[in-house]
Amino acid sequence: MTDSELQQARAEKWHLDGRPVHTIEEARAFMESVGFSLLYPLRPPVLAPTFVGAWVGADDRLPTQQHAFADPRAQNAKDLMVRLLRERAAFEANLYDENNAFLIAASVFPYFYALVGERNPKQVVKAGPRSEYSQLACDAYEVIRRDGPVSKLKLGETLGGSLSGAALDRGLSELWSRLRITRVDYNASDGASWDVLYRWAPDAVREGISLSVGEALTALLSKYLDCVVAADQSEIDTFFDKVVPRSRVKDAVKALLAARELTFVHIGNRSLVQVSPPRNAAPQPDRTHRPTTKSATAPRRS
Repeated sequence: MTDSELQQARAEKWHLDGRPVHTIEEARAFMESVGFSLLYPLRPPVLAPTFVGAWVGADDRLPTQQHAFADPRAQNAKDLMVRLLRERAAFEANLYDENNAFLIAASVFPYFYALVGERNPKQVVKAGPRSEYSQLACDAYEVIRRDGPVSKLKLGETLGGSLSGAALDRGLSELWSRLRITRVDYNASDGASWDVLYRWAPDAVREGISLSVGEALTALLSKYLDCVVAADQSEIDTFFDKVVPRSRVKDAVKALLAARELTFVHIGNRSLVQVSPPRNAAPQPDRTHRPTTKSATAPRRS
């Protein structure tokens, strides 16, 4: 494989080859194919497709999150993304930037939950010296659990009118980072709507809880490499850096290489990892010629 062939394969996979994703059916198929997608490109870049790129059908001058407000293509892509969230065909995670959605296909999400989510999602969220949640996050969670789905505007009013938007965003981020809650809708007047994840997607949460960290990580690694076609270790590490320690990712890659689930491919002076091509099936016997000699035929049964 040459570098140009790698880039062409990614362009086809990520719909950057003049085949835009505009309908909800196309969006579902795109997400199931790639598994993961950012809404907008990141700076510095992360090797992953973008939903806005798929909507445009190209990667030329795509808007970043900072410039999305002035680009109608970004709003169109976001509207289609929200439709995916509403019907649970994809889920969001707070992985890079809350204003730049990290989307995960429904079929892949249980594996992601196994790495990031709580093993006891219905456990009461409590603040304290050893807790990862602030008191504000705990209060917000209780309102969402009781009243959700609830808009950010309504949530702020319930918690107290003097609460700043930035403070509320921090509290929501604490909960979202552990997949206690998820954004389920959005409109311009009320902002995002939130619900507790175990109520919004009970089957996905239940499946995620049943998975071990090891099997979840190997499944996600394989899906990621299928998504990007091939990647080097540093690109893999950067993608998974906010999910699991790099040492664990390296160990998982080594194990998959040893099991021949992954293999190396050399492109220029780079050694990349890819999903191993399917092993060739055993050759089938040629049945077009049948033996006619008596010695070659099976003995007759009496």
